[in-house]
Amino acid sequence: MEAGASAPLKTRQMATATSGTRVVPGRGGAPKSGASWGAGRCRLSKVGAGRRPPPARVRVAVRLRPFLDETAGASEPPCVRAIDSCSLEVANWRNYQETLKYQFDAFYGERSSQQDIYAGSVQPILRHLLEGQNASVLAYGPTGAGKTHTMLGSPEQPGVIPRALMDLLQLTREEGAEGRPWALSVTMSYLEIYQEKVLDLLDPASGDLVIREDCRGNILIPGLTQRPITSFTDFERHFLPASGNRTVGATRLNRRSSRSHAVLLVKVDQRERLAPFRQREGKLYLIDLAGSEDNRRTGNQGLRLKESGAINTSLFVLGKVVDALNQGLPRVPYRDSKLTRLLQDSLGGSAHSILIANIAPERRFYLDTVSALNFAARSREVVNRPFTNESLQLHVLPPVKLSQKELLGPSEAKRARGCEEVEPGSPEPAAAPASASQRFSPLQKLSNMDPAMLERLLSLDRMLGSQGSQGTPLLNTPKRERMVLLKTVEEKDLEIERLKMKQKELEAKVLAQEATEEEEKENSRSLLRPLSRHTVTVAKPLKKAVVMPLQLIQEQAASPHAEIHVLKKKGRKRKLKSLDASEPEEQKPEDCWELEISPELLAHGRQKILDLLNEGSTRDLRSLQRIGQKKAQLIVGWRELHGPFSQVEDLERVEGISAKQMESFLKANILGLAAGHRSGPS
Repeated sequence: MEAGASAPLKTRQMATATSGTRVVPGRGGAPKSGASWGAGRCRLSKVGAGRRPPPARVRVAVRLRPFLDETAGASEPPCVRAIDSCSLEVANWRNYQETLKYQFDAFYGERSSQQDIYAGSVQPILRHLLEGQNASVLAYGPTGAGKTHTMLGSPEQPGVIPRALMDLLQLTREEGAEGRPWALSVTMSYLEIYQEKVLDLLDPASGDLVIREDCRGNILIPGLTQRPITSFTDFERHFLPASGNRTVGATRLNRRSSRSHAVLLVKVDQRERLAPFRQREGKLYLIDLAGSEDNRRTGNQGLRLKESGAINTSLFVLGKVVDALNQGLPRVPYRDSKLTRLLQDSLGGSAHSILIANIAPERRFYLDTVSALNFAARSREVVNRPFTNESLQLHVLPPVKLSQKELLGPSEAKRARGCEEVEPGSPEPAAAPASASQRFSPLQKLSNMDPAMLERLLSLDRMLGSQGSQGTPLLNTPKRERMVLLKTVEEKDLEIERLKMKQKELEAKVLAQEATEEEEKENSRSLLRPLSRHTVTVAKPLKKAVVMPLQLIQEQAASPHAEIHVLKKKGRKRKLKSLDASEPEEQKPEDCWELEISPELLAHGRQKILDLLNEGSTRDLRSLQRIGQKKAQLIVGWRELHGPFSQVEDLERVEGISAKQMESFLKANILGLAAGHRSGPS
């Protein structure tokens, strides 16, 4: 059905058009095609230092993937139909007489290639990185819609990430070549957000990382690995092994479903080779979001269910952030999720952002498709304010050696030359230039000044010397005023020297007073030294007792030469009671005892626990101490996913408990299982 209204509405609510078509608008103004809007902004205009850069809203592109089953595509029509290069319509199942129409910056149909999406939406924002600005590309959509294929692609059809890195490295080589004003370097970092934990994919052993914000409002992650790259080969050497560390799993809808949000951070540092030695830093975020999941259709259980809950929660907070930015609320909930905290620059921040919404054509994905399109329409109204991240670096100059002619002013140098001509044989004029330089050159007292400022003063002094007496009257100081200034400087120097001498005298007086006080203290200590002797007590070593099963104790007690010790509690202290009546009781009530389990009993208990972990059901696992219903289900889910446990310590990977908690867990369960050593498992 054709649309009756061609211009988009300026409200966020859907308004019914004259011919029964509903229009879901973005912001006001006529939309542009996906291949043309980026070309117009390929080069960023340089903004003056006093002018604020113009705002830039989030650009939204929608990609429709083809049918997974060609026979299904031939039998049923798709639920999405393209209108032009930037608008589409979706059938409204509530009312068959109307459709839902959406307008975006670009729409790519099921026949669009990876090159079309990259050249039309992503490639134009790479030039902003060379201007010291940030950029981000987000892939959003339900599970199974093709987000990872859009970002990574395949060896035959590379996605956004390899194409962007290849072009960016080529740009940095061209702009940072010899003879150009800037020197450029590129580094990369790769991380994932898995169940609200920030994990470094380049260094998986680093653990959970924290997200910080510096004084300038920039988001950073301390401890995140950064790898320098100079070519695409370097990028593949770091990126391909790190991609294998990302968490993926199989569901009913996708055999390799992403279970985490992956973020590739590429940083471009620029340093100016000449004065004023500016520095620029641009960041590129390439983000592959995990898809929202309906657990009724994915069939998630155990660990998969927990992962799905974390993914849906973070995407829900992402929607709250977009709504808060559109409504202009005073508080935007960036800190409610690790994902939104990391995307603070991309949504409502200082980055040029591109959102690629991936949707599916099948009718069974209708609700997910409408939800993704609604989120994309709201995201199109978010406005960012990108700016150039530029700073100045003081360039350290080599030390400047001042000649005697440079230290002397023009009139003093002329007078010194006149004195030499009048009396060439007299020894007195030989010392005159040195005394004159010490007297009339205040630059000798500026040796501790900044080298750059000193160089400017010297250039000004040389300029005045070259002009001579014909210089500007305002720049020439009269002789009388110069003499007064020099006399004032000499008086100040004498006062400073006098204060320094006075300070030294005060310090010497204080040191002498402290030495006298220490001598008096030593004399008083010698007179009042105590005569009592201090006794030193040494802690007694802890004694050990072995805990054994009851049947084993009774068998050993029957033998005539057996001596078994049993721990019995009396009050708050433990005493060692011997089963042999011939041995007197010599222990004191203040002795302390340390519990030690025999190695045979420990090995047997560990084996029984390992058998329960590998073969026991949920009910059997609940018989263990400190294992409840939820932990038992997690253990069964982990066993179905990763196979049997090789050792009991693998339980830490499921529950995340520490080594100390694992030791207490083993002792508690071994004591419970030791009673059934003779009769078998209960």
